[in-house]
Amino acid sequence: MLPPLQIAHMKAKLPIIQGGMAVRVSTAKLAAAVANAGGIGVIAGTGLSPSALQTEIRKARQLTSGYFGINVLFAVSQFAELVKTAMKEKIDFIVSGAGFSRDMYAWGKEMNVPIISMVSSVRVARLAEKLGAAAVVVEGREAGGHLGTDKPLAEILPEVKKAVKIPVLAAGGIMNGYDIAHYLQLGANGVQMATRFVTSEECEAHDNFKQLYLQSSAEDSVLIDSPVGLPGRALRNSMTERLARDKKLPITKCDSCLKQCSHSFCILDALNKAVDGDVENGLVFAGEQFHTVKEILPVKKIMDRLIREYKEATTTKPEA
Repeated sequence: MLPPLQIAHMKAKLPIIQGGMAVRVSTAKLAAAVANAGGIGVIAGTGLSPSALQTEIRKARQLTSGYFGINVLFAVSQFAELVKTAMKEKIDFIVSGAGFSRDMYAWGKEMNVPIISMVSSVRVARLAEKLGAAAVVVEGREAGGHLGTDKPLAEILPEVKKAVKIPVLAAGGIMNGYDIAHYLQLGANGVQMATRFVTSEECEAHDNFKQLYLQSSAEDSVLIDSPVGLPGRALRNSMTERLARDKKLPITKCDSCLKQCSHSFCILDALNKAVDGDVENGLVFAGEQFHTVKEILPVKKIMDRLIREYKEATTTKPEA
């Protein structure tokens, strides 16, 4: 059986954290479904207002008694407000990446909320541990969304595991129970899976968003230059083709959603368009192995399948 996952006060039945995908891809409904199935859910706070995030957290509380947290990119202008809003709501934990906030650890200590840091190097992992992180999520180049490295997960994970004493979670390209078995064998205490849960019934993204996952092929995984200042892994569509050609797309309105922005295009507008169904003119982030998913299933069935695959991977006897 899959081992449980202990992080701070949390002891989840399954060592699976659902990644926080913005904007509005990872909502209360998805996070609660994962928590109810024995994992740990995550609401994506990036792109939401503090009041909207508060609503999502309270909705999740009504849907589950399990563990769930929020994910907020350090790069967003309202980072501090969103994190503090979640902490006041007594969220189980905060996950953050795309930059590094020393203040976040002090807030977490003051409010008794564990901080989990997204890292892609030993240096950042050690710094996170020193500042008080309860765990780190090690993300490789295979992940969807914003990337902090061009190195594969299998290379970074063992290095980080040796360097820190806190729990280490593997992330990026993990799609099935066989992958989970592989990374647990490499030393991970658990895994974070985001892309796998997009094609779930409980994910509230528009059906067009999910269908693009199901209809695209492996060759449609592309890297874009995000206004955040990092590369991002997305699915090829009209927008990514225009961006590759023109390097810059018109911005009709700027809400100053990022602390620093290249203004090559409006990422908030692009993500909102996609999640609402305009998948040709919007931005659809996806992990490198998105194409291995062939159907939309309830979260409970996805989790049951992950457990079954893990069992197969760890009990199959090698051929003589």
